[in-house]
Amino acid sequence: MNGARMSTLASLRGSIARIEAPDDVQIPNRIALGHAGADAMLRGGLAPAALHEVFAAGHQGGAATGFIAGLAGRMSPRKPLVWVRQDFSDLESGALSMSGLAELGLDPRLLVMVRAADVDAALRTTADALACDALGAVVLEVWGNVRQLDLVASRKLTLAAQASGVTALVLRIAATPIPSTAETRWIVRAAHSPPGTAASAWGAPRFEAELVRNRHGPVGRWIMEWKCDECQFSEPSAYPQPVAATPAHRPHQAETRAARRLAS
Repeated sequence: MNGARMSTLASLRGSIARIEAPDDVQIPNRIALGHAGADAMLRGGLAPAALHEVFAAGHQGGAATGFIAGLAGRMSPRKPLVWVRQDFSDLESGALSMSGLAELGLDPRLLVMVRAADVDAALRTTADALACDALGAVVLEVWGNVRQLDLVASRKLTLAAQASGVTALVLRIAATPIPSTAETRWIVRAAHSPPGTAASAWGAPRFEAELVRNRHGPVGRWIMEWKCDECQFSEPSAYPQPVAATPAHRPHQAETRAARRLAS
């Protein structure tokens, strides 16, 4: 390699390093997720008009679906959302529940479901949907490792998202991550519920979300809780154990028992 080519290569590497170098300045037009740690790592939140990937093991498909539904809700709060999935996905993980999405805080009236016969049809449909700037986001759900969803395909989806301003969200279940043009890549699992009885532990959905690719900064791993009423993620809530009130008809007995427990 001659000197001119080496100089050009070094210049390009320097430009890429400057573009991807993390700093403390938030990038404008980011959409905050609501989780302080994740938003700080993402320099303000997720970039719209970009491609974001969510991966999960096959038995974690339900958790990943809930997580990417939350991302879609943040990226497309008041605009229509198109969700493209293979017919095969319905057989593996069941059909999407409109009542379930409504419980997560999403408006089912803004959701357009498209079932594709195969991966090729799903990719074509996703690209067509991304070209419509009236949408807020497009979710492409693909099950398993497929050769069609390669670096070239992800590049096409990224260019389509950038051209229209519509965010592309790709859900990969039971698949191995491969090189792509994704702005971020997440690996999602269901997080453990807080300790306590079934009645006290019932609450907001929790996800163990690992950010394994971040084009503009470092990566991280968090427990992220989805607040259905606020339609945003947050730090895990504290769930104190419930304390029964002293019975009104025998307060002295309750006080005596409490004193014995403290003395023992």
